[in-house]
Amino acid sequence: MTFPPIKRLTPRSLFRCLVFCLLSGALCAQAETPLPNAQPASNKAPITTARRLPVQPLAPELQLDNELELSAPATPSFLTPAPPHSLNLPLQQPAVQPATNLRAINNPPLEMHNALPHLETIDLTAHQADLWQRVRNGFSMADLDSPLVAERQAWYLNRPEMLKELLRRSRPYLYFIVGELEKRGMPTELALLPMVESAYNPMAYSSARAAGLWQFIPSTGKNYSLRQDWWHDQRRDIIASTGAALDYLQNIYEMHGDWHLALASYNWGEFAVARAISRNLAQGLPADYASLRMPDETRYYVPKLQALKNIIADPTLFGMTIEPIPNQPYFDTVDKPASMDISLAAKLAEMPLSEFIALNPAYNRPVMPENTDTPIVLPTEKVATFLLNLERHEASEKPLSNWTTHVLKKGESLDRIAARFHISTARLRQINGIGGRTRVHPGTRLLVPGAGAQLTQEVLNDFKAPAEPTRAARGKSTATGKAKAKARSKQARTRQPKANKSAKSGNKSVSKARSKKSPKRAASKTRKKR
Repeated sequence: MTFPPIKRLTPRSLFRCLVFCLLSGALCAQAETPLPNAQPASNKAPITTARRLPVQPLAPELQLDNELELSAPATPSFLTPAPPHSLNLPLQQPAVQPATNLRAINNPPLEMHNALPHLETIDLTAHQADLWQRVRNGFSMADLDSPLVAERQAWYLNRPEMLKELLRRSRPYLYFIVGELEKRGMPTELALLPMVESAYNPMAYSSARAAGLWQFIPSTGKNYSLRQDWWHDQRRDIIASTGAALDYLQNIYEMHGDWHLALASYNWGEFAVARAISRNLAQGLPADYASLRMPDETRYYVPKLQALKNIIADPTLFGMTIEPIPNQPYFDTVDKPASMDISLAAKLAEMPLSEFIALNPAYNRPVMPENTDTPIVLPTEKVATFLLNLERHEASEKPLSNWTTHVLKKGESLDRIAARFHISTARLRQINGIGGRTRVHPGTRLLVPGAGAQLTQEVLNDFKAPAEPTRAARGKSTATGKAKAKARSKQARTRQPKANKSAKSGNKSVSKARSKKSPKRAASKTRKKR
């Protein structure tokens, strides 16, 4: 008699058999376990399904513990019985175990009312008597917490007189700038930006040829439709430059989506900031303002603004008092009837010439030409006086301008022109913004006294035309120590100037003169190499 060959069992098959036996035993033991408080069934009685017992209500002074203690140890995962539907076994309802681990609460927790402090709401539509409070209510830019902020803050606080001068200079322009910011829904912290840019001096002019409150360089000014000609420069115009600056800030904010990066772009250039962000992202580094590599001027730029914001937000915290500014318009505009002398306009408004120029700083000459769309800006309380005096002046048939233009002809010199119009050559150069080393050529337009005009020395001394920018005056900014050193090195004209790269982007310009090697020096160097 022969037996069939026995197949060899693998470890995997043995493990499956063992698991099946354990699961079957566990299910059988669970099915035969008697229910609590139930009578034992006879051997002949069939097994019935368990009935759900009613749950006894707990006493009101007792509560269940958050965690129930288990009397039996946890069953290993591989011994956990499979769901009944997978094994086709009858489903039994689990018995409800009575709760035994109870504890009494002698001191129930107290109810908390008004745990958080009450925050007062700010009605932005309500009229504020102090313009500074209106500025504070509009602060919405994220705060920058940096050691550089504390350093700049201490720097301003250690110079209280300079800080008071900054606040005083802002008085004529602050109401207008805050109103323009609110119309666009922009943070009112940006009204403090001219303090960082130009110390609120509309005649500020940097070595990078940036001009005005907002310090526009010529190229960016042209991009934002700021006219720059022989007569006037709208980069210094209060109304035109403010509109262009806010347009530019809105564009770079939409580009980066962050006000700190937008301010860095305003100082350094939006494309330079974009390259710095891409460099950090490529290296797996954060791309926020504090994490970017940037020039020192840009690194201190936002901390300066944040320091001024902190001081103005709560001056009493720093032991300071800020003089309130009336929350009402400081100036209004009047159209020019014709070309008018700046000194005459100041006299008609019955105000000092320096105050008139502070509101009308865009003009390069002592005459406001008629063919420009720039209106006359006057203090609100001086508008009626100006219009009344202007009407009287025109009724007396007096000219509104004592100046005219003269085109330099071939063979004429400045000395001869000055003698013909009875002014000094230095005064002629000053009025026309001609430097001592500037050469004039035939066809140059000069501003000279008109025929029959009787100009007093006071009129001649009143107006000081800004010097015309020279090509050599290029660099970073007046606030940059490196730019000052580079400008000084250019003026010194060292024997071996180094060739530098020029970079111009955004609202700032970094340009350096490129030295050109003469053919003789190049030839001598090649001979030495040979």
